[in-house]
Amino acid sequence: MRLLHTMLRVGDMQRSVDFYTKVMDMRLLRTTDRPEQKYSLAFVGYGAESEHAVIELTYNYGVDKYDLGGGYGHIAIEVPDAAAACERIRTSGGKVTREAGPVKGGATVIAFVEDPDGYKIELIERKAA
Repeated sequence: MRLLHTMLRVGDMQRSVDFYTKVMDMRLLRTTDRPEQKYSLAFVGYGAESEHAVIELTYNYGVDKYDLGGGYGHIAIEVPDAAAACERIRTSGGKVTREAGPVKGGATVIAFVEDPDGYKIELIERKAA
């Protein structure tokens, strides 16, 4: 078994695709539009779906905002330098909600950013060996 994708409902497909491709440096892997069912999908990620878990962005026609609720936590992405990633994301128009620094009670360096729909993304620093 392996993790295939995580689905996020988005209020504006192009805005979300732009964020994940231009700000988070993912690639747009494929799209599907289902007018009869009134939704569109876009799959984004850092590599081919055959080898990597990806994010499925789902836009339901006519819905521009969702209540994220209290159950959603975050997506985590490994980065070589969390502070540099925050700076690049901020410069690209992204929102940094927690600057890079050690996790409470530990030494792992983390940061948090937020996508245009309010989904949290944790950046976890992992230095190359």
